[in-house]
Parts: sequence; C-alpha cells; structure tokens
Amino acid sequence: MAKKKSVAKISLLEIVAWITGVIVSLAVGFSMTGSGALNSSIPWLSGVGNGVIVAIAGWIVVVTTILSIILAIFKK
Repeated sequence: MAKKKSVAKISLLEIVAWITGVIVSLAVGFSMTGSGALNSSIPWLSGVGNGVIVAIAGWIVVVTTILSIILAIFKK
C-alpha cells in the first residue's frame, strides 16, 4: 500500500522546485510581453501583428502564475 504524503511534510526540495518554477514562469512571461527579448525571437509568431500574439501569451503566463501563487497560499 502506498504511503500518503501529508501536506505538512512537504520536502525542502519540493518547495525549491516550486519557487524555481514560479520564478522561471514569471521571467518568461514578462519577457514575452511588450518589447521583451522573447517577444521578437519566437519564429512565425513574432511577425504576426508585430508580436501581439506573443505578448498576449506572455500575459496569460504571468496571470496564471500569479493565480497559482494565490491558490497555493490559500490552500495552506
């Protein structure tokens, strides 16, 4: 029978991995918005509407990352 992991027994490695994921998601998302480095470097999508599609995708990444942070805080 598999052992159930308690919410209180989250390992340090899991916390570091989650924080790293949040930081990377925000960095990529903000880089895709506006005139960030990734906005002009994504092939085929960068040319559509002067990068508007990439900027919208970047804001979606930023907003969903912030929502996941809020949900994780309230879950505790």
